[in-house]
Amino acid sequence: MKLENDPLAAFWMPFTANRAFKANPRLLASASGMHYTSSDGRQLLDGTAGLWCVNAGHCRAPIVEAIRKTAGELDFAPTFQLAHPLVFELATRVAALMPEGLDRIFFTNSGSESVDTALKIALAYHRARGEGTRTRLIGRERGYHGVGFGGISVGGIGNNRRQFGSLLTGVDHLPHTHDMANAFTHGRPTHGAHLADDLERIVALHGADTIAAVIVEPMAGSTGVLIPPIGYLERLREICTKHGIVLIFDEVITAFGRLGGATAAEVLGVTPDVITMAKGLTNAAVPMGAVAFSREIHDTVVESGPDGIELFHGYTYSGHPLAAAAGLATLDLYRDEGLFERAADLSGYWESAVHSLKGKRHVIDVRNLGIVAGIELEPRAGQVGKRAMELFHRCFDTGLLIRVTGDIIALSPPLILEKAHIDEMVGRIGDLLENVD
Repeated sequence: MKLENDPLAAFWMPFTANRAFKANPRLLASASGMHYTSSDGRQLLDGTAGLWCVNAGHCRAPIVEAIRKTAGELDFAPTFQLAHPLVFELATRVAALMPEGLDRIFFTNSGSESVDTALKIALAYHRARGEGTRTRLIGRERGYHGVGFGGISVGGIGNNRRQFGSLLTGVDHLPHTHDMANAFTHGRPTHGAHLADDLERIVALHGADTIAAVIVEPMAGSTGVLIPPIGYLERLREICTKHGIVLIFDEVITAFGRLGGATAAEVLGVTPDVITMAKGLTNAAVPMGAVAFSREIHDTVVESGPDGIELFHGYTYSGHPLAAAAGLATLDLYRDEGLFERAADLSGYWESAVHSLKGKRHVIDVRNLGIVAGIELEPRAGQVGKRAMELFHRCFDTGLLIRVTGDIIALSPPLILEKAHIDEMVGRIGDLLENVD
């Protein structure tokens, strides 16, 4: 087959306006610490930790060296009926960071795989305990749970669903928690805990004996940074416990320091039955995800069946040696540099800085939690998302990487940031907003 002359043609880019990008590509060539370097040699301050994932900063030497060393010693080892020492060490280290009781770790390769793993094992758990009628899965409007068929079925972002048919059957959705009555709230809003009570309506509609699991992001990130109202997660936990429903927190974004602790469950004081993870687990240096299960779920599935394989599920690359090495080095950096504590200490300064954008042109809301912020812009009439995308391009062209979803700017920088970086990000956005129509 004859190759095309266009070097950009072959790569079908994910979640990208391919035609627009390839007409005016913006390419990243290298990275270090808090910055990317573009292909034309300009430095860009990373306001998004890549994609919510480079929590310890870019190209950290201990992680690079751990990957390099392991690649020369053990390039691959299967974890089907075999294993290697690093994966057990990493599982033990991850389990130690989880809320008490969630100490059984299943490794995946991404957040999407973590979500599908959590959903499948929730179903297997109920079957193992003799309640095989529990097959219904409950997500939430505006939820993002990756791109597997399970994840987009329980997810609630319309554009992620509408091209792909009927998806999984037996799925229902809670209402989202976004309410402009809470606009410009600093941290967690006081209004909205009652929205969790809709789960009782769903239970009454379908019957508790049909519902396997509820999955929510404790803080919804990809949909535009939706902060959980005070009391909301506590109420979900109460209702799930009452009706024997597995509660899953999707912490692909929030785990590993983003909110100032190892998990959002820890920071917010609510313990689910399952936590999904990815992104910050390896500082994104090697793709890897994980799911933490309660001892009850693990033991019920593993101990209930006959001899042999207890769970017919897994991935060729589950617990890959290079990913395990990267994960261990990443956890060492988090510990040795106190990055979770650093995020907690900086969160007050971060909150004040991002809320200084109130009153700037087009800004209709600012939301924050930990080292995350969502800055919502008023959409242009009939052109939803156009204003934020224009700002995205202007930020890139002037040395700042942000993320936008619809007309919401999402900020989630590496946790090694300094106050000067915060000032630069917020100042740049504020200045550019004045020049965006």
